[in-house]
Amino acid sequence: MLPTLAADPRLKLVACADPRPEARARFAADFGARAYDSVEALCRDRGVEAVYVATPHQFHAEHTIVAARHGKHVLVEKPMAVTLDECGAMITAAREAGVHIVVGHSHSFDAPIAETRRLIATGAYGALRMVTSLNFTDFMYRPRRPEELDTVQGGGVIFNQGSHQVDVARLLAGGRGRAVRASAGRWDPARPTEGAFTAFLEFEGGVAATLTYNGYAHFDSDEFCDWIAESGLPKRRDRYGATRRQLRDATDAASEAAMKRAQNYGEAAPAPAPAERFHPQFGLVIASCEKADLRPLPKGVMVYGDDEARLVPLEKPTVPRAEVIDELYGAVVLGRWPLHSGAWGMATLEVCHAILQSATEGREIALSHQVAP
Repeated sequence: MLPTLAADPRLKLVACADPRPEARARFAADFGARAYDSVEALCRDRGVEAVYVATPHQFHAEHTIVAARHGKHVLVEKPMAVTLDECGAMITAAREAGVHIVVGHSHSFDAPIAETRRLIATGAYGALRMVTSLNFTDFMYRPRRPEELDTVQGGGVIFNQGSHQVDVARLLAGGRGRAVRASAGRWDPARPTEGAFTAFLEFEGGVAATLTYNGYAHFDSDEFCDWIAESGLPKRRDRYGATRRQLRDATDAASEAAMKRAQNYGEAAPAPAPAERFHPQFGLVIASCEKADLRPLPKGVMVYGDDEARLVPLEKPTVPRAEVIDELYGAVVLGRWPLHSGAWGMATLEVCHAILQSATEGREIALSHQVAP
């Protein structure tokens, strides 16, 4: 999110918190901003109006509640928290403080998803009947900290990546899931968490969604998006297997964690500005209506109708993920209730937990915390 936060003219980066002195020094130099060694100290800063919580998942609840109690609005990374009880505590803290929670970035913010939702709402293609989402990546072999491979602490693909797919499906299908049936796999003993899953999500009103994610670094579904990566940047096709090869240099958990740290802000060199950027994507997504299939893409939305297939084009983004700031600015400055609110984030996390529970117990799981957009 840093390129977004730095480039959007509606924001000013005034302070940060990080336990690493090198990150604090880099931030102060890059933005002429204040730097603190704790979240509590950051939240006491009266010049801060909103806090972006990008700490590891197990700290989301604690840090969001600290920010809310200091009167700060919060943009918290997905998943909103690790447990539903934590989500409830975050929502309560924000309500009592009179501040907003926005949960993201998830790919349901993406402009092609929003355009797909708009096309469905026109009614021109009949009622939505089915959503299909499929993504194959190298997620499991990117360098990880130990907790990222621990399901109990929110690790694995269900919480990290499934939340994107669940958010997209819920947004397109009306939000109110009814029940989940799922299967999940742990196929590599060296990566002891869920690396793949398939879920069937049924919504009130009869819409059904199938969600498949595989993070084991073989097939790459960016092939379905003209080799434009999840970020919206063109992807090199000659680097097949690079993630697995890099990880072989990590001899133990400590060396892998060090490899991960080397990619962090304050450690890695700044990335060069991209020559060309399209909208983000999250694999193959198809919204099947009675009269057409709608497929969001990095360059627009393909409409496969009865008589023709055509692209509804979208302009290239000038600020990446600006849609997240649209929602945050709308909440903080304009007083609009955010779509990706705490209640929305909690409903998405409930589906992720239901996927895990269904895969473990081999049965359908009913949902009870669902909300409409």
